[in-house]
Amino acid sequence: MKDFLGPQGWKGLLLDLIYAAGGGALVALGVAAFTVPNDIAPGGVSGLGTALASITPISVGAWVMILNVPLLIACWRSLGLRSLVMTLISAALMSVFIDWFAVALPGYVGNPLLAAIAGGLLAGIGIGVLFLRGISTGGTDLLALLLKKLLPNVPSGTLLLLVDGLVVAFAMLVFRDIEVGLTSAICIYVNSKVVDALAQGVDYAKVIYVITEQGEAVTRALNRHTDRGSTLVNAQGGWTGSDKQMIITVTRRNVLAQTLRLIRQTDPAAFVFVMDSTEVHGEGFKIDAAG
Repeated sequence: MKDFLGPQGWKGLLLDLIYAAGGGALVALGVAAFTVPNDIAPGGVSGLGTALASITPISVGAWVMILNVPLLIACWRSLGLRSLVMTLISAALMSVFIDWFAVALPGYVGNPLLAAIAGGLLAGIGIGVLFLRGISTGGTDLLALLLKKLLPNVPSGTLLLLVDGLVVAFAMLVFRDIEVGLTSAICIYVNSKVVDALAQGVDYAKVIYVITEQGEAVTRALNRHTDRGSTLVNAQGGWTGSDKQMIITVTRRNVLAQTLRLIRQTDPAAFVFVMDSTEVHGEGFKIDAAG
């Protein structure tokens, strides 16, 4: 139970639920009010759900949940219990909000370009908010995780782009309109840029350097509450001459804020700085091809 709650305990769990509700509501608002009324497929599960809802009696929200469940089941070992539960909650809330907003709010039907920008902006803010708490939105992220096991040498960004591209192509066939593809591409682009901005950068990964006198405690916290390893190096303070440790760890951008918060909670006096990295090779990241 302690591992499930994490370092913040029940308070952290409550914050996760608040972020899951708020982030899911923003994504749902973008989908229900802007993308669905204009036949825009914003990539991922929501885009696929939009296309399928137009040819079936099932709503967009219901399709989002239906498509997410098998992906969650397939990826539960990779996510871990806490991430699995929070992803399931955020996906369920988002599905409910999509259908509720579709009935309660008037959809914008006008300039498709404006709809694509507004929908991508709202959805991007919502996904970025979830990323700040280390919560996955499911959908495309999970499908890319499955494809990564089959194609380990293909960059994750390429896999995400491939999945979104296939969704947009499917939507174009369903709606029989090339404009659907163009506006969907704009929506996906805006969405990705907003998510990158909120999730602390646009690079593949972040390298965190920690200068601390509590190296073993910080390392234990990282090992226990994150899925990333770390390197502990003995160091000496140039000004004070005191013995210190330098911890080096690499994490993905969507859990950067969560990792930094964990470090601050373990050692508030630690000196921490973060650098961008566009090439990361090794377990959990890019695996070099043999030979």
